[in-house]
Amino acid sequence: MSDTRRRVKVYTLNEDRQWDDRGTGHVSSTYVERLKGMSLLVRAESDGSLLLESKINPNTAYQKQQDTLIVWSEAENYDLALSFQEKAGCDEIWEKICQVQGKDPSVEVTQDLIESEEEHIEEMPETSPLIDLPTCELNKLEEIADLVTSVLSSPIRREKLALALENEGYIKKLLQLFQVCENLENTEGLHHLYEIIRGILFLNKATLFEVMFSDECIMDVVGCLEYDPSLAQPKRHREFLTKTAKFKEVIPITDSELRQKIHQTYRVQYIQDIILPTPSVFEENFLSTLTSFIFFNKVEIVSMLQEDEKFLSEVFAQLTDEATDDDKRCELVNFFKEFCAFSQTLQPQNRDAFFKTLAKLGILPALEIVMGMDDLQVRSAATDIFSYLVEFSPSMVREFVMQEAQQSDDDILLINVVIEQMICDTDPELGGAVQLMGLLRTLIDPENMLATANKTEKSEFLNFFYNHCMHVLTAPLLANTSEDKCEKDAVVESTKSNTICPDNYQTAQLLALILELLTFCVEHHTYHIKNYIMNKDLLRRVLVLMNSKHTFLALCALRFMRRIIGLKDEFYNRYITKGNLFEPVINALLDNGTRYNLLNSAVIELFEFIRVEDIKSLIAHIVENFYNALESIEYVQTFKGLKTKYEQEKDRQNQKLNSVPSILRSNRFRRDARALEEDEEMWFNEDEEEEGEAVVPPVEKSKQEDDFPDSYEKFMETKKAKESEDKENLPKRTSAGGFKFTFSHSASAANGANGTNSKSVAAQTSPASSNGSSSKNATLTTAVTATKGSLVGLVDYPDDEDDDEEEETSPRKRPRLGS
Repeated sequence: MSDTRRRVKVYTLNEDRQWDDRGTGHVSSTYVERLKGMSLLVRAESDGSLLLESKINPNTAYQKQQDTLIVWSEAENYDLALSFQEKAGCDEIWEKICQVQGKDPSVEVTQDLIESEEEHIEEMPETSPLIDLPTCELNKLEEIADLVTSVLSSPIRREKLALALENEGYIKKLLQLFQVCENLENTEGLHHLYEIIRGILFLNKATLFEVMFSDECIMDVVGCLEYDPSLAQPKRHREFLTKTAKFKEVIPITDSELRQKIHQTYRVQYIQDIILPTPSVFEENFLSTLTSFIFFNKVEIVSMLQEDEKFLSEVFAQLTDEATDDDKRCELVNFFKEFCAFSQTLQPQNRDAFFKTLAKLGILPALEIVMGMDDLQVRSAATDIFSYLVEFSPSMVREFVMQEAQQSDDDILLINVVIEQMICDTDPELGGAVQLMGLLRTLIDPENMLATANKTEKSEFLNFFYNHCMHVLTAPLLANTSEDKCEKDAVVESTKSNTICPDNYQTAQLLALILELLTFCVEHHTYHIKNYIMNKDLLRRVLVLMNSKHTFLALCALRFMRRIIGLKDEFYNRYITKGNLFEPVINALLDNGTRYNLLNSAVIELFEFIRVEDIKSLIAHIVENFYNALESIEYVQTFKGLKTKYEQEKDRQNQKLNSVPSILRSNRFRRDARALEEDEEMWFNEDEEEEGEAVVPPVEKSKQEDDFPDSYEKFMETKKAKESEDKENLPKRTSAGGFKFTFSHSASAANGANGTNSKSVAAQTSPASSNGSSSKNATLTTAVTATKGSLVGLVDYPDDEDDDEEEETSPRKRPRLGS
C-alpha cells in the first residue's frame, strides 16, 4: 500500500487521566517487517524521528471521533490518540485500519468495547470537559498565552477554547488587563497579550469576532496587536485609526446602524490588511471567517445605501451641480468609486439591481462631466467607476452614447471624452491610457454585442462609432504622419537619419496604443474599417511609422499591415499593390541591414505568409517591383520561393491563354472547381490604372441553347476585327501581377437579372487606360449590349465600395457577372 503522509499530533493519556502532547509529525500506514503487520508510523515534523510505531491489531478497538480524531488503547494503561489537521487525512488512515480489521469504514468503532475501554474512551479529548481557563490575572498571562498558542494546531481543542472564551466573557476581562498593563508599562504582559489576542483571532470564530469588533472592544484589540514582541517599538495603529484616518461623509448619513457598520468594516479591514502578518501555509484558513465577516458587512452597507434613494439622489445632484466646489466633487467621486468597489461583493442578481439603480439615477451623464475635469485624481476615480460600468454592461454604455449622439455635438460624447482622456494622458508610462484603451476595446468588441434577431446593436453602434468617434481616435496618428512629412520622407528616401516620426517616447507609446486598437478593428469590423482605411488612405499613413526610431512602434505598424494581409481580401490586396505600400516595409527591412532582430523576423514572416498562402496578386507585385532589391537576401528561402511561385503562375497562365480560343469555340463545357478557380485568376484588370475590367461571354445554362451560338458568333466577329489592332492586349499582364482572365457562371445571370448590369457595363469606359485597351473595352461592351443579355460584363466600380464588400465573401468571388 502506498504511504499516505498527513499532519497529526500524537497524544498519550497520563496517570492523571490527562492527555499529553507527544509532538507533531506526519502519519503513514505501512508494513513493518519487525512487527509482522501493517502499522501506523508517525515521524516528527521537526527532525524526522519516530514519534509512534504502532501495529494495527486485528482485535484492538479503534474509535473515530469528530472527523479528525482516532483513539485506541495500546495496553491496559496506555491510551493513544492521533489528532489530524485535516479530515481527509483522518478518513484515509481510518480506511487503512478498517481494511486490516475487515470492517466497513463507515463505522465509528471497529470492535465492541469492553467496559473498561468504554471508560477510557469516554475521557478522550472529544468528550473531556471544556478547557479549563486559568483565572484572568496579570501573573497568569504567560500561562494563558501558552494555552492559546498550543490549541491552534488541533481543531478539537480550538473549538473547546472558543466555547470557554465565549461562556466566561473572558475577552472583556483580558482587555481590562491590557489597560492595566499599558498603564503600568508592563512590556512583558503586553507581549503576552499580543500572543493571546492574535491566537484568539486565529480561532476563526464569528461569535468571538462579534465581541472583539464591537465598538467598546475593537480599539483595545488593536492596542493589544500593537505590542508585537518581534518589534523594538510598538506600532501606533490606534493613533492612525483615530487621528489620521478621517471618516468623510459626502452627504450626512443619518442611519446610526449604517454609520457603525462602516466604521467597523474599515477597522476590521485594517486589522486584516495591515496589522496581522501574512498567514503561513498552515494558518491560511485560520482567517477565512474574518474575510467572511468583512464580506457580509460590505454587502449590508451597499444594500442599506442602495435602499436609501434620497441619499443617492442627493449625491448625484451635488456631483453634477456646477456650483459644487472641486474638493467636494473629488470626495463625491471617491465615494462612488468605493461604493462600486463594495458592490463587487454582491451576488450577481443584486449587483444587476445595484448598477441599474445607478444608471437610473444618471451615473453616465455625471461621469461624462467629471471625466473632462482638470483634476487628475477626480479623472482617475471616474475612470475606475466607468470601468466597473463597462465590465458590468457594455450594452448599457453603448445605448447611452447612441441616444446622446442624437442631442449632442461629437466633442462632448462620452466615448469621445474617453478617447480625449486617453490621448491627453500626462503619465509618461500612459497607465491611464492603457486602462481606457482596454475599455474602448470592450465597447467596440462585436463579441459582447447583443445578438438579437435583427442584430441591430452591432450595426447601429459600429455605424455610430465610425461616424462620430473614429476621427477622434485616429487624429494623433494622422497628425503625426501628415502629407508634408510624407513628402519630406520621399525626398530623403526614408533614411534612418531623417526619421519623420516624433522622437517623443510618450507620443510613440500613444500611437502604438491607437494602432493596437485599429488592428483589433481590422480583425473584428469587416466593412466599416475597410471603408475607413480606403477613404483615409490609412495604411499608407501607418506605414510612415516604419521609419520610427522606436522599434516597438515600427512593429505595431507592421502588425497592422500583417492583419490586413492576413484577411486575404482581394479588395485590400489591390489597394496595397496600387498604392505601392510594400515599399516602406522593404525599405525598413533593407535599412535594418544584417541585424537579426524582431523587426527582421516580423518582416520576413509577412512575406513568408504571402508565399505559403499563395496570394497571387501580391506575389506578382512583389516580384515585379522589388525582387532585384530582395534577391541578395539568401539566409531565408522566402524571396526565392516567391520568385518560383511567380514563375510557375506565369507559365500556368501562358498555357491557359493558349487554350482560351478552343474553350470559347465549345458551346458547352464542364469544369471542375479547381479549373474554375484558375480561370478566375486569369481575367482581372486590363491595366493597373484601369478599374474597368474585361468583358467575357460565359455560358448561361438557363437560356435556350440555340441563342448562344448566334450571340457567340457576333462576339467573335467583333473580336477578329479588333485582333489586328491590339493583339498585345489580350490579355495584357498587369504590373500588379499576372494575367487575369475570368470565366464564371453567375447567379445573377442565371436568374436573368440583366437590365441594370447591361446598362452599367455599357456606361463603363476607362479614360485612364491605353487607347488600344480602351477602344477594345468599348467594342466588347457594345457586343454585350447588342446581345441582350447573352454576354456578361465584369465591372469594377471604383466608388461602389459597399457593394463590393457585400459581394466579397472571398477574394475569388469578386468579379460580378450580370446578364
